[in-house]
Amino acid sequence: LQSQIHNTTNEASSMTPFYLSVLVIIFLFSLKLLFQSRRFRNLPPGPPSFPIIGNLHQLKQPLHRTFHAISLKYGQVFSLWFGSRFVVVVSSFPAVQECFTKNDIVLANRPHFLAGEYIGYNNTTVTVSNYGDHWRNLRRIMALEVLSTHRLNSFLEIRRDEIMRLVRKLAHDSHNGFTKVELKSRFSEMTFNTIMRMISGPLWATRSLSGPNTRLRGRVQPLRDENKVLKGENKVLEEENKGLSVEFRAARGDLARVQKSLEIALRLNDNYASQVGELQGLASSSRSRVMLLAGTDTSSVTLEWAMSNLLNHPEILKKAKNELDTHIRQNCLVDEPDLSKLSYLQSIVYETLRLHPAAPMLVPHLSSEYCTIGEYNVPQNTILLVNAWAIHRDPKLWSDPTHFKPERFEKESEASKLLSFGLGRRACPGANLAQRTVSLTLALLIQCFEWKRTSKEEIDMTEGKGVTMPKKFPLEAMCQVCQSPTINGIF
Repeated sequence: LQSQIHNTTNEASSMTPFYLSVLVIIFLFSLKLLFQSRRFRNLPPGPPSFPIIGNLHQLKQPLHRTFHAISLKYGQVFSLWFGSRFVVVVSSFPAVQECFTKNDIVLANRPHFLAGEYIGYNNTTVTVSNYGDHWRNLRRIMALEVLSTHRLNSFLEIRRDEIMRLVRKLAHDSHNGFTKVELKSRFSEMTFNTIMRMISGPLWATRSLSGPNTRLRGRVQPLRDENKVLKGENKVLEEENKGLSVEFRAARGDLARVQKSLEIALRLNDNYASQVGELQGLASSSRSRVMLLAGTDTSSVTLEWAMSNLLNHPEILKKAKNELDTHIRQNCLVDEPDLSKLSYLQSIVYETLRLHPAAPMLVPHLSSEYCTIGEYNVPQNTILLVNAWAIHRDPKLWSDPTHFKPERFEKESEASKLLSFGLGRRACPGANLAQRTVSLTLALLIQCFEWKRTSKEEIDMTEGKGVTMPKKFPLEAMCQVCQSPTINGIF
């Protein structure tokens, strides 16, 4: 009996440090929460949280729907705890306007996550770097050298060529009548090749399967596959970050070796001449990665959602086709300069971006100091998340918000309520490129082909998992080349 008592005492004493450690951690965490609640008494409301993990156990995919459900209970501005990180989620358009007007500079920073460390050059790319001189220089380079109106016009031939490659492939596959085609992979290939030709010029345009170009393509392919890691798969990211890091270093090395062949040169004003040596390597490689990751999936996903909606609403598809027949001259294909005349087509693109934004949750922001959002206090170093998906379906903002109705954008003021590309100084600089690519592709698909569903059932509009909100089931449709002298003469 004494031996058993002695063993029990030893076991209890050995467990005592563990329990004490747990109690100390819980006490310190509770003390921190108490201190913060006293300092900031008017924080946004939110669901109860657990010590250590906060509200992480409540995060379920898709996040934009989870946050929308929480907002219905706690309001359109609510708070969560991601472990020890305080997070404010905004689902109100007036609150978002306040965030990116009055508080634009305060909320211009980015929180640093694991993805930014391993994929964003240690959080130094234009997307994830903090607001400051470095970000301003990168933004200036990207805006002037890649995404300015002049540069986009100079890349028109690239966009036109890649879109026509897509059209010709579809025409070849469907020249004998209606043929089932899978569109997701075709859209992804078109947008990827467009971006690659913009950042690498003739090197990628050759499409050679031998020599150094093959090695470059082999290294760049992980940049496309990397999106699968980014789509909420944090565990996969943690397990594979070392391998990804090696791949990206290799890709960066290959891109550096073909630097002399790039069409896009860094041409800075005299004021920035002294910074060229420091910025040139980082700006070129990080710019390429940002454009590949941000410009490929977003445009292809938007095209897939747009075609899905048109197939489910044949009357809208017919109206868009009639507009093309009215405004485009006979024996001519629609071209980018014609898009300004196609107001209904543009309304279709806007309505697609409203219902299916490529980024349903905007890129997170971080408060650099204390500020207020509406009636609530927001402490320094708070992560701000904007639920664009919920705002785009807010019945206070839109009539009949869940239905696909392009006619709502006949009023020009309606487009100003879209958040698909963000707001403020950290808004997406590639909005113009994306809209040009999506609009011209959609116009040519409508003009050149007859479309219908593969069955009488409507296209499944279920959302899949991912940062860019893809369709759960890749789009398949029946396609046939239009029987007209203009189209037959081209193909």
